[in-house]
Amino acid sequence: MAVNYGSKRLVVGAHYGLRDWLSQRFTGALIAIFSLIVLVQVLVNKGPMGYDKWAGIFSSQWMKVLTFSVIVALAWHAWVGIRNVFMDYVKPVGLKLVLDTLTLIWLVGCAGWAVQVLWRL
Repeated sequence: MAVNYGSKRLVVGAHYGLRDWLSQRFTGALIAIFSLIVLVQVLVNKGPMGYDKWAGIFSSQWMKVLTFSVIVALAWHAWVGIRNVFMDYVKPVGLKLVLDTLTLIWLVGCAGWAVQVLWRL
């Protein structure tokens, strides 16, 4: 005869754990790789760093595609992080919805502005 101790535990929540953890690691790695590539390009270019050299780093198509990918990854990385903070620490549902909405608007705006700057170079 089996003996059960305690009450049955009801597990609730959004169950984003593994997906969020993996996306944070992947986007973080992409941002780190991009940072190293830009750092190497800045260090390899001799002389004073002006607009022409800076624009030259981002003028090639592969660098624009990589930078675009990093902009999207950075926005996703920030969204996952701040959403998890809101889920953990903001209890009123209405306030959480307002904060989530404002955060999304802000992140989309920043990403759109960054892409606009990138494609102007």
